[in-house]
Amino acid sequence: MTLKIAIIGSGNIGCDILCKVLAHPELECTVVAGRSLSSSGLAFARERGVSTTADGIDGLFARINDFDVVFDATSAADHEAHAPRLIEAGKAIINLTPASLGVLCVPSLNGVALADANNINMITCGGQASIPLAAAIARANPGVRYIEVVSSISAQSAGPATRRNLSNYITTTENALSHFTGCNSVKAILNINPAKPNVYMQTAVSALIEHVDLPATRREIERAVAQVQSAVPGYQVIVDLHYSEGRLFTMVRVEGAGDFLDPSAGNLDIITATATHMAVLMARGRVAECAA
Repeated sequence: MTLKIAIIGSGNIGCDILCKVLAHPELECTVVAGRSLSSSGLAFARERGVSTTADGIDGLFARINDFDVVFDATSAADHEAHAPRLIEAGKAIINLTPASLGVLCVPSLNGVALADANNINMITCGGQASIPLAAAIARANPGVRYIEVVSSISAQSAGPATRRNLSNYITTTENALSHFTGCNSVKAILNINPAKPNVYMQTAVSALIEHVDLPATRREIERAVAQVQSAVPGYQVIVDLHYSEGRLFTMVRVEGAGDFLDPSAGNLDIITATATHMAVLMARGRVAECAA
């Protein structure tokens, strides 16, 4: 039994999620929706034997019985329009935009609990890269006063919707950081780097802590990284924990699978891979319900 998937949005994120869905035996993509007949992303889907529509959300509703779950890879504003209609129609959504709708999800932290949610918010690429580390630091050190995360990504990997949604990116990432760490003073920063060759995605996490338990923090970080790597193998710590003058610092790099863009686009991979992981959890949950 496979979970039938629709994808709306034919940009970088939509194409990468399509690659991952097609590669997974528990998922089946029945339609990809865009808004332009000349979309290279829709052509990419058709070349892989997937049905497409250039009528956007209306095109999905014309085929509403052909899928169970929708990956929304459009924009924050578009998701705000899509979500109520899809939920009313009884379709679950995995939201890959930075819209502040749906239940916040970091699969390694709360994925299993959300397998039957109707709108799963995958936050942002920077959120998926930083929050497992920030939460690990907070678990080991209850006195965290401030958390700052800085992600750097290549310009090639940042499509038009990503650039339009920078304000939403900051707000949603910061809200999620507070939610998962319990720290009310947080800051998220995104740098889009035009350098050639493309820079790999890197995310630095800093925390202000008066008294740090380094051994406990290292254990929590190692456990968090291993959990993320089960879905994103290219997720690796590149700067070990460092504590000086009340500031704890670490950094990860994300090497993508290279499904749609080259491996430097780890920002693409970390959100599409974790979103795919959530779809698989949903598929397995439905199989279990049928068996019961």
